[in-house]
Amino acid sequence: MFAAGFPVLAEETPQTNAVYVWLASPAAAVAALVFAVIFYLQMKKGDEGTELMKKIAEHVRKGAKAYLKRQYKVVAIVFILTALFFAFLAFGLNALPKLVPAAFLLGGFFSALAGWVGMATATQASNRTAAAARTSLNAALQLAFRSGAVMGLVVVGLALVFISGCFAGLYWLAPKMGHYMDLSDITVTMLCFGMGASMFALFARVGGGIFTKAADVGADLVGKVEANIPEDDPRNPAVIADNVGDNVGDVAGMGADLYESYCGSILAAMSLGVSAAYILGGGEKEAFNWVVAPMALAGIGTIASIIGVFFVKTRENAGQKALMRALNTGIWASSALVIAGSYLILRLLLPGHVEYFWSIVVGLLAGIIIGLATER
Repeated sequence: MFAAGFPVLAEETPQTNAVYVWLASPAAAVAALVFAVIFYLQMKKGDEGTELMKKIAEHVRKGAKAYLKRQYKVVAIVFILTALFFAFLAFGLNALPKLVPAAFLLGGFFSALAGWVGMATATQASNRTAAAARTSLNAALQLAFRSGAVMGLVVVGLALVFISGCFAGLYWLAPKMGHYMDLSDITVTMLCFGMGASMFALFARVGGGIFTKAADVGADLVGKVEANIPEDDPRNPAVIADNVGDNVGDVAGMGADLYESYCGSILAAMSLGVSAAYILGGGEKEAFNWVVAPMALAGIGTIASIIGVFFVKTRENAGQKALMRALNTGIWASSALVIAGSYLILRLLLPGHVEYFWSIVVGLLAGIIIGLATER
């Protein structure tokens, strides 16, 4: 039998509407990656500015690439050794599912890719934003914001591509190849993907942070104290290193960090959902709905975020408050869409537990309040 074009494993099959709701996750992933490419190409069309702007940006770009190449080589060795250890546990001792080493490596790879894309975009957008700001504040704001959105969309896009794709492969395709796994085993295996992403994020965030602070201190000590060069003067090589550190730590490192946090929250919710379904006396159908819910909610959040990007605009000659108001408009718009979409998903998947909707609302409002309080 088939439900919505997907093979079904048991007599107690998932509801057809649950499968359709699950499709929100891969659809949102594709949309996120498509808009990331669109925003990147729009950024590349921008004016690069004066020759001095181009020169400084090129120095920062080369420094950031050199650092990440060196860092990734070292991290790759650690990942290979760790994956070999997991392979021994999985194939030698049968202590882990066979897919754990592959899931671990994929988690690290996608985390590294998200960080690299963010860094590459930031180093291309910096001088273009400065050039746009000379003629139009609104153009500079949109260029900077959409360039930053590239990394965010790549993070959620890659995460949802893997999570939804891995789930589809393990739940629908693997049984046709003679490798049946119940939902509990599937979620446990997928958690190892999050472990790989977390391990890489540790190296990227901490290593990038150390580099950033070392360059910052060096720029201050050598430039301002010894050579009496003004702060952020491009004649001081340490200033270039400081900007490199900002990109590898606050962009590439943050991208990897966000990726592992995003994946970890979805995968943990899926794993807890399986346990909750069985504890409440549900069967395969109920457990499927509980597992699909986090993926569908993440998909709705991604679509809402894409729409929110287009709300960020401001007038020319705007002040600091107007700029922050423009950014907050995008946040409020996407938040409203998330609230509406979340309620609909819970009504479809968990009609007997719609009260969890209020947990989503509280978490969303808490994030907004923290952001607004930080602005003060």
